[in-house]
Amino acid sequence: MAEDNKKELEKCRKEKEDYLNGWQRAKADFLNYKKQEMERIGDILKYANEGLILKFLLILDNFEKAEKETYKIIKSHPCPELKNALQGFLQIKTQILDFLKNQEIQEINCVGEKFDPNFHEAIETIETKDQESGKIIEEIQKGYKLHNKVIRPAKVKVIK
Repeated sequence: MAEDNKKELEKCRKEKEDYLNGWQRAKADFLNYKKQEMERIGDILKYANEGLILKFLLILDNFEKAEKETYKIIKSHPCPELKNALQGFLQIKTQILDFLKNQEIQEINCVGEKFDPNFHEAIETIETKDQESGKIIEEIQKGYKLHNKVIRPAKVKVIK
């Protein structure tokens, strides 16, 4: 009888170890899953504003076009009230740029850089002999990154 009890006790200890090991593996798997899920949710939240920011970038594009013309008017027009109004108008662009900076939006560098399809979209290629091939010579539309992820590539002219 004592021998049977020892065998039964040993069997119970082995089962206990198996159950404990299985439970510990399940717990570790669950903790890893939880950590991965939190990282995934963090990434979703990090890029949740991407669509809104892309719409702001379209507004910013139009401000930059208007800015070029506004400076011409400010320089040539004698009316100080008009100049003040136009400079106030240009402050809106500054506010948009500050907003985008606070959202961790970075402009993609272009002119003078080597063309990189990860950051740039070639709209036109220009042949010239006096400059190196693949160099960007003009920016058509600015490109932007959100948390180092390209959300809009820069549209550029590249030397062939």
